[in-house]
Amino acid sequence: MQMGEIGKLPHGGCCRLALTDDDRRGRDLFVQWCRSAGCTVTVDEIGNIFARREGSEPSLPAVSCGSHLDTQPHGGKFDGIYGVLGGLEVVRALNVHGIKTRRPIDVIVWANEEGSRFPPGLVGSSAFIRSMSTEQVMDLRAKDGGRWGDELKRIGYAGPQRAGDRALDSFFELHIEQGPLLENEEKTIGVVKGIQGIRWFELTVTGQDSHAGTTPLHLRKDALVAAAKMVAEANRIGLAYQPDARVTVGRLDVVPNGPSTIPGSVFFILDTRHPDREVLGHIEREMRDAVAQIARQANVGVQVKPTIDIDPVMFPAECRELVRHSAEHLGYSHKEMLSGAGHDAMNVAQVCPTGMIFVPCRSGLSHNEEEYATPEHLAAGCNVLLHVLVERANTV
Repeated sequence: MQMGEIGKLPHGGCCRLALTDDDRRGRDLFVQWCRSAGCTVTVDEIGNIFARREGSEPSLPAVSCGSHLDTQPHGGKFDGIYGVLGGLEVVRALNVHGIKTRRPIDVIVWANEEGSRFPPGLVGSSAFIRSMSTEQVMDLRAKDGGRWGDELKRIGYAGPQRAGDRALDSFFELHIEQGPLLENEEKTIGVVKGIQGIRWFELTVTGQDSHAGTTPLHLRKDALVAAAKMVAEANRIGLAYQPDARVTVGRLDVVPNGPSTIPGSVFFILDTRHPDREVLGHIEREMRDAVAQIARQANVGVQVKPTIDIDPVMFPAECRELVRHSAEHLGYSHKEMLSGAGHDAMNVAQVCPTGMIFVPCRSGLSHNEEEYATPEHLAAGCNVLLHVLVERANTV
């Protein structure tokens, strides 16, 4: 709740976009708390934060956990933040009880998971696994025009450590479900099997600005009308691959965006998701064919630029079993499930054994100011995370 005061919105949510002043204040508070808990804090060159609680054998790669502190423009108090502060709570609990682990424990803040200000998302973890180079990250441009490298220095989080130069034994991400399944089935813990694949595309439709009162409809090159048809067709394609496909357009920029001018250019982002890579390929091909046909019919140009291509990820059995065993040991009801949302864990899984722990959220709402999870469910998730980290840190 204290973190939620930073970037507070009028209806209970938060807005802490990546590398803004509010993001800096959130980071500063987290770092302050971690140092007070005896952690050593390191920041890498693209802004990821690592808070380490040392183990009895500090040379061993750390068992790690974490998530992100940045939010959507109208985000909630729990998405991402819960996983970071849950990790800090584990550290505090171990301190209170005087428990020393063999391996170190790292609590990680991944930079710009949401991609709300600097598209695409998952930037910090992508740089960590080196699917994005440091140079690519530094040159990213925000929707407001800011450059990543400049904004990172401005808020004071351009660290000395090279991105990816940190060995991790494992990574566990604690998160609200962001969907309704756990609540509907009255389960306390989600044992996450994996995450569905994600492909993002940036589409730019180019027509011609013209006067709304003087240009006949049949002579127009209306980029917005064409883009609207493309969005509708993408939705139709998604419906054809139910129940698992997800197809969304959540951002659309119109130029010149005047009330009496025919739009000459439209930019939008298409987000496609499915747990089967082959099906994702079918959706992409159908989408590209449909977009090209609509552009020809509307006499406009269209450019399709892929920006994210993440394969579906299945977490290793050893990590899933550790989460399941901890939930059972603590007496929490649980269910195995896939994540419909993307998370940094799907990137980190490329470099070390990775797992996820879900807890219910009210009505399945997320990316919404009304996002809420009960203290009891939040505590249960933290308790499972504590047992997972301690067992992994002491036995592997």
